[in-house]
Amino acid sequence: MNQHQPPAVRPLEASDEHRWRELFHGYREFYRLQESDEVVSRVWSWLRDPEHECQGLVAETEDGIVAVAHFRRFSRPSTGTVGIWLDDLFTVPEARGRGVARALIAHLQEIAGAEGRSVVRWITAEDNHQAQALYDQVARRTHWVTYDAAPAPAADSRS
Repeated sequence: MNQHQPPAVRPLEASDEHRWRELFHGYREFYRLQESDEVVSRVWSWLRDPEHECQGLVAETEDGIVAVAHFRRFSRPSTGTVGIWLDDLFTVPEARGRGVARALIAHLQEIAGAEGRSVVRWITAEDNHQAQALYDQVARRTHWVTYDAAPAPAADSRS
């Protein structure tokens, strides 16, 4: 990648499907998520549905698409505002450390500014130190701890 030319960031397009699938599989593998073409296809359908909250961006260099990001707006009742949540960001290993993720985050900050959103927020794995080195430069680390609870079983409608 040319160090003088920043990556181009743009919305995900239908013609990006093959490369997006490669990168999303890479993202899922990086986070040790179970292989699932069903999940990948479902997420692709969300990203292509203009009515769905999830949207996608890609970062391109002369090498083609080297990163993807998925994001959505989220309500913040505590502040009475709406923010942008960065769900997933994945850069191919050979492009890491070259400003690609920084460009995607900056693009989301521009969207947030243009839309009057209150924040761009994301989480990462505690052991993802390479990503955190960048995130510590472009954002403020919060003190919030995240929890996941399993859904309760569906109530039996025959009772």
